[in-house]
Amino acid sequence: MPFASGVLSALAALLLYNLLFPAPQPLTTREVNEAVAQALASATPRPAFSAAAFAVIQPSLVLIETKSVGVTGEIEICLGSGVVINFTGDILTSFHVVAGASEIWITFADGTQSRGQIMAAEPENDIAVVRAIRIPDPLVPAVLGNPNAMRVGDEAFVVGNPFGLYASMSAGVISGFDRTFQPPGGIQPLGGLIQLDAAVNPGNSGGPLINRAGQVVGIVVGIVNPTEDSFFIGIAFAVPIDTAGGAAGSPPY
Repeated sequence: MPFASGVLSALAALLLYNLLFPAPQPLTTREVNEAVAQALASATPRPAFSAAAFAVIQPSLVLIETKSVGVTGEIEICLGSGVVINFTGDILTSFHVVAGASEIWITFADGTQSRGQIMAAEPENDIAVVRAIRIPDPLVPAVLGNPNAMRVGDEAFVVGNPFGLYASMSAGVISGFDRTFQPPGGIQPLGGLIQLDAAVNPGNSGGPLINRAGQVVGIVVGIVNPTEDSFFIGIAFAVPIDTAGGAAGSPPY
């Protein structure tokens, strides 16, 4: 009797629990589909490689403004780009951006402005190293990549200041390697260049060519245009960073 009473009590308690807390109804097919649709709609897509690469390189980008005396005696102002490569404040750029300049002014990503001076130059590679007298705190050097790890067809991004439009980005692919380019007015052609199809225009010279990781793999030096105009028509060139970095004492790969 005590055992039977205990069993009946347990059954009664179980019945009472089921009455007070009924089991949830199974989801219908429609409810499952609606839940899946809501989850997919609220999912945040990953950023594009170009957006991630720009976020990496933008703090290291600089605007270079030069003043020089023209052939007529008038003051000429030119704009170019550059990229910070170390914590000393050294900046890689194209030699033709700063050649013959009486004044060099650098504007960093945070708005800090400073006079600059040429520390090293390799005219044969159209590369110069400019050092800022005043540097921002913190200073964010770029990460130098390995151009030898890239292949034709790889994504490539150009970041610079075309027509003075600060921190502009264009996207394309690597079109070729070991190209030769004769700069307008240059004495000798430049060799061993990277060919790319990302848009390059006046003001991009000296800016970084980066890979999808935001690493600098080249320094933009020029464009090809069969006319006398200076705007981009589809072919541009960059000095590989292992060559350009040599002017700043960076070891080759």
